[in-house]
Amino acid sequence: MARKAAKTKPEPAEARPKPERLKASPISSKVAQSQPARAAAPADWSITGELALNCSCEVFCPCVVSLGKHPPTNGYCQAWVGIRIDEGHADDTPLSGINIAMLLDIPGRMAEGGWSVALYVDEGAGDAQVAALEHILSGQAGGTTGLFRLLVANFLGTRRVPVTYTVEDGVRTLQAGRAILGSIRPIDGAEPGAPVTIENTSYWMGTPVVIARGLRSKLRDFGRVWTFDDRSAELCQIRWAGP
Repeated sequence: MARKAAKTKPEPAEARPKPERLKASPISSKVAQSQPARAAAPADWSITGELALNCSCEVFCPCVVSLGKHPPTNGYCQAWVGIRIDEGHADDTPLSGINIAMLLDIPGRMAEGGWSVALYVDEGAGDAQVAALEHILSGQAGGTTGLFRLLVANFLGTRRVPVTYTVEDGVRTLQAGRAILGSIRPIDGAEPGAPVTIENTSYWMGTPVVIARGLRSKLRDFGRVWTFDDRSAELCQIRWAGP
């Protein structure tokens, strides 16, 4: 005669193993750690100086005229930016005389966002100056650069390295540590000694925009290995302020 199967009592609810909670993604953790310091953003800031940019576009960058609505010539934009701050402040913190550089990695149309950005600040800058520049160039301080807050999806981080911005015979040369070494030269216009320019544009960086070309130009950092020799470049005087 077959034996009846023994009945088992259900485990008490407290004895049952609890489902493991999902852990934060390593990627999201890295992104959170790379965001600028959360000190208070400056209530009043301004920067005047000169900006140089060299990007991956083969013909002159269409973003200047289309205001970021036209795709870059390769469908994406990779660039370095150099800024020489002639005069500037963030509240009571002086910014005059600081050179900075940026890495820009833009996956499509500039106006559609998704940017990855890194910041390089000259090693002579103090902690308060670096913090202020992080706020300004991440868009947290509003004003001229406030749109970065919408466009930048991934702030890669800030490096404090020697940053030099020099001008010789019209050639602008930027060096940021071992990461960026680039030179650009304005394109000569019809008038002797005067470069080709784009004027009366709403381009946010500054106007007029001087059209230039990359000479020797490379970026090697954050897993990027870029060369911009003979690629699109531009210059402009900047007068940025906020909020």
